[in-house]
Amino acid sequence: MPFATHVPLKLRTLAQTKRGAELGQAIMERITHLPMPSVAIVNGYAFGGGLELALACTFRLVTPNAKLGLPEIKLGLIPGYGGTQRLPRLVGEARALEMILTARALDAQTALAWGLANRLVEGDPLAAGMAFAREFSGYSLPALGFAREAVQRALDTPVHEGLRIEADLSTLAFQTEDAVEGMAAFMGKRKPAFKDR
Repeated sequence: MPFATHVPLKLRTLAQTKRGAELGQAIMERITHLPMPSVAIVNGYAFGGGLELALACTFRLVTPNAKLGLPEIKLGLIPGYGGTQRLPRLVGEARALEMILTARALDAQTALAWGLANRLVEGDPLAAGMAFAREFSGYSLPALGFAREAVQRALDTPVHEGLRIEADLSTLAFQTEDAVEGMAAFMGKRKPAFKDR
């Protein structure tokens, strides 16, 4: 690789190193805040940045051969693209510390048991991911976004503040065209035809 596109670690300035971490974090944040839920399918290894990418997604599906870990400590480093922030929110502080400080990799069953994975999928991983996405992709995009935001914000606020956020977002959801269609479909005993408005 030419020097201009690859700067060895020991030649990076503090500012360059920090900009690299901030860029990785910004990319993961964009994934986290996509207007629709995202699904990561781990088929094999998801270590370091690969796991951080999966952590940025709304859902994580794993195949039986999946291995997930944040092994940066073995290199004298720590996760820098959000792993130290997102992992404890999924598996709890003690388990996150165990994974990060020991570089422990989880197999698919343990990832599922710890709450790191939503489902264990067999067969064709892409087909399984598409089938999983179909479980929510027919619903109103604004309602999906409001519900996801309420749950994500609940992790950072006391319950009384979370309830206020939920009431605000629920009120916004009632103002959408999709809410009108959803209620009309319910009353008419038919499937709603959401338009994501």
